[in-house]
Amino acid sequence: MIPEPSPAIPKARPIASTSRRGVLYAGVAAAAALGGAAVAWWKFQPHGAADADPALWSLSFETPAGDKLVMQSLRGKPLLINFWATWCSPCIAELPLLDDFYRKNLSNGWQVLGLAVDKLDAVNRFLAKTPVTFPIGMAGLAGTDLGRSLGNTVGGLPFTVVFDSAGAVMHRKIGKLAPADLQQWAASA
Repeated sequence: MIPEPSPAIPKARPIASTSRRGVLYAGVAAAAALGGAAVAWWKFQPHGAADADPALWSLSFETPAGDKLVMQSLRGKPLLINFWATWCSPCIAELPLLDDFYRKNLSNGWQVLGLAVDKLDAVNRFLAKTPVTFPIGMAGLAGTDLGRSLGNTVGGLPFTVVFDSAGAVMHRKIGKLAPADLQQWAASA
C-alpha cells in the first residue's frame, strides 16, 4: 500500500496540463496579435466615399497670401492633400517632388493641396525662399485634428491623403513620399 502524501506537501502538477496551458496561452496571444494587426491594416485601407470626413468638403482655409481656399471647389477631380510643416525636414524634402507631380499632372485633372500645420509667418518665410506652384492652405494646429479624421491616428507629419474624383479616400501615407508612391497613385486614379 502506498501512503497518501501529507497535506503539507503539494501534489506535483502533471506535465501534460502545464504544457497544454502554455499552448493555450500562446494561441490566445497569437490570436490577439493577429486581430490587432488586422484592425491596423483595415484602418489604413481606403473604404469608399463614406470613409472621407464629409465635413472636409465644407471647410475653407486661408492661404498664406490671405485669400480663401474653399475645399468644395476641389471636388470632382483627383485630389492629393499633403499635411506638412516648416519644422518637419521630411515634409520640406518632399515639397519639390509634390510640386513636380502637380505641374506634370495638372493637365490630367490632378489637384494638389498643401495644408500647413504651422504658423503663418513661418510658412511665408519658407515659401519666399522655396516657392511651390500648388495651393497652400493654413491649417494651423487644427490640421492635426483634420489629419486624424482622415486616418492619421498618430498625428505624424508628413501625412498625405489621395481622393478620387468622387471624393472617396484612395490612399494614405504617413511619412515621406517616394516618386513610386506618386506614380502608383496617378495610375490608379
